[in-house]
Amino acid sequence: MIKQDLQNALSMTIKELYGLEIAASDLLVVPTKKEYKGDFTLTVFPIAGKVKKAPPVASKEIGDRMVTKGDILSYEVVQGFLNMELNRQSWIHALTNIYNDNSFGHGAPKDQTVLVEYCSPNTNKPLHLGHIRNMLLGSSTARILEVLGYNVKRIQVINDRGIAICKSMLAWQKWAHGATPESTHIKGDHFVGDYYVLFERHFREEYTSWQSGPEAEKEFSQRKDLSTAKEDFFSEYKNVYFNKFSPLGKEAREMLLSWEANDPEVKALWAKMNQWVYKGFEETCNKLGVYFDSSDYESVTYLLGKDAVEKGLSKGIFYKKEDGSAWINLEDAGMDQKLVLRSDGTSIYITQDFGTAQMRYEKYHMDKCIYVVANEQDYHFKVLFEILKRFKEPYAGGLYHLSYGMVELPEGKMKSREGTVVDADDLIDEVISEAKANASERGELNGLSSEDQNKIIESIALGAIKFFMLKVNPKKGMVFNPKESVDLQGQTGPYIQNAFVRIQSVLRKSNSFDASLIHEYKNILPEEKELLILVETYPSVVNKAGTEYDPSEIANYAYALAKAFHKFYHEVPILRADDPAALQFRLTLSKVVGNTLREAFDLLGISMPERM
Repeated sequence: MIKQDLQNALSMTIKELYGLEIAASDLLVVPTKKEYKGDFTLTVFPIAGKVKKAPPVASKEIGDRMVTKGDILSYEVVQGFLNMELNRQSWIHALTNIYNDNSFGHGAPKDQTVLVEYCSPNTNKPLHLGHIRNMLLGSSTARILEVLGYNVKRIQVINDRGIAICKSMLAWQKWAHGATPESTHIKGDHFVGDYYVLFERHFREEYTSWQSGPEAEKEFSQRKDLSTAKEDFFSEYKNVYFNKFSPLGKEAREMLLSWEANDPEVKALWAKMNQWVYKGFEETCNKLGVYFDSSDYESVTYLLGKDAVEKGLSKGIFYKKEDGSAWINLEDAGMDQKLVLRSDGTSIYITQDFGTAQMRYEKYHMDKCIYVVANEQDYHFKVLFEILKRFKEPYAGGLYHLSYGMVELPEGKMKSREGTVVDADDLIDEVISEAKANASERGELNGLSSEDQNKIIESIALGAIKFFMLKVNPKKGMVFNPKESVDLQGQTGPYIQNAFVRIQSVLRKSNSFDASLIHEYKNILPEEKELLILVETYPSVVNKAGTEYDPSEIANYAYALAKAFHKFYHEVPILRADDPAALQFRLTLSKVVGNTLREAFDLLGISMPERM
C-alpha cells in the first residue's frame, strides 16, 4: 500500500535521524494539495517539537534522508509540511499488489461469531417500504462483517401472534368465503394483509354506527378532556372502544384466547394463513437477495424470559410489587423503573427479548449481536442491554442497536391500518418501470432478447433501490424518490453500475491484456495517481463500515470511485494510449477499479450488469 509503505519508511527514517520512535500509523500523511508539487504530505510540526528543531529544518533533514535511501524521488518544504514525490516503482508496485490480491479489502479470519437480526415482519401484512430499508441495512452489515472475517449468522424474529394477527384471521373467517391466494391469484402476504385492512374498515364502520347510540353519548359526556370532534375522538379512544364496546373487538379477543388455549381449529387457521404469508415474504426476500440462516417466531419466544425473571428476582436484579408484577429499577443508569412481568404472570416484549438473547447464546455462543431496528425503539434497547449487562451475560458487551431513521416517499408518511402503506413489491415494480422507461429512451439495450433486457433492467432497478437506501447514514431519516433513484447522472446505483459497464467495454475492446508490461511504464500521470490512491483506501473504508455498522461508508466510497473513473475516462486516453506500457498500465488500473466497484457493490447486495 502506497501510503502505508511511505509511513513505514518515514517512521524508520525518523528513528534513524533522531532516535525517536513514532508508530507509522500515527504519522500525519495525506495526499498533497493540488496547488503544491508532490504526491503525499507529512505534517512535521509534532515531530519537530519533540526533537526541538525548527519545522522547516526537520522537514529538510527528513526529506534529504528519504531521497538518499531511495524512498522518495524528490521533496519540497513548505514551512512545517514535507511534500514528497514518490518514485515510479512505488506506484507500479502498488498497482501490481492490488491487481494480484484476490482478497483485497478482506480481513483476516476472526474467531468471533456475530448475530445480525433484521426484518422482523408481522404476519398480518406484507413487507413495506420501511422493511426494505431494514432488510438492506441488515443484509449489507452482515456481508461487510463476513468480509472482515467474522462468522456471521443472519436471524429474524417473525411476529406471528397477537391481536393484529387475530384481526386478519377473523376477517378471513367472516368475509373470505373460502378464498385463497391461489383462487384469487393474489400474493400470499398481500392476500392476508387485505383482510387486516378489511377488518379495520368494518371496525370503523361499526364505530360510526355505535356513535349514534346511548353508550356513545354516555362516553362522550364523561370524557370532556377529549375532543368532541368524532373523528378525533376515535383516534384517541379506539383502543378503549375495541376492548369495551366493539363486537368485532370481542370476537378478535376471544380468538386470541382460543389461540393461547391451543384450540385446534384456531391453530389450524393460524398456521394456514401464516404459510400464505411466509411464501409471500420469501418471494420478496429472494427478489431483494436477502436471506436468513434461521428464524425465531414470537409464538415461541413469547414464552421465553419467565425463568430468567425468577432468576433475576433471586439475584436481586428484579423486584416484585404488591400486585405480584416484576420490575427492574434502572434509575441509577439514567432510566426509569421498568415492568418485566405482568401481575398475571404474562410476558411483555422486553421479557421475551432477554429470554431470546439467552436462548441464542446457548445455541450460537455469539460474541456480538446486532439488532437492526428503527429508532423509535432506542429506549427499549437501552433497557434490554442494561438488563443483560446486570445478568452478567458474556456477550453483554457486544450488543449493538443499529438504529435507523424512518423512510418516506416524496408524498409523505405511510399509514398501515388504512391500507396506504407502500408495499415493498409495489415499490420494486415502480422502480423497475422507471428503469424500463429510461432504457427504452436511451435504446442501448436494443438488439438484445426481451429476456436479457428484462434481466438487465431488473438488475439496474434493484441496484437503484439498494444504493439509494444504503447511501444515507442509518441514523438519518430519508425520503426515497423512485424516479431519482434510477438517474444515470446523480449519486445513484445506475451511475456506479455505468462506470463498471464502461470499464468492461474498454477491456473488451482492447486487443490484448498483459499486466506485466506496466513495469515499463515511465511517465505516470497525476490522474492515474489520484485514481490509484482512491482505490487503495478501499480496505480502510470496509473496516470503518464494519466497525461502525454503517453501509453508507461503502456506498459513498463506491460513488466517489465511480465519479473519479468517469473523470479519468474522459481526460486520459486509455485505448488510444501513446505507447504499449501506458496502455497496459491504464487497462490494469481500469480493471482494478472495476473489481473494486464490483466488490463494494457486492457488500451492498447489488449485482453489476455487463451492459446498460
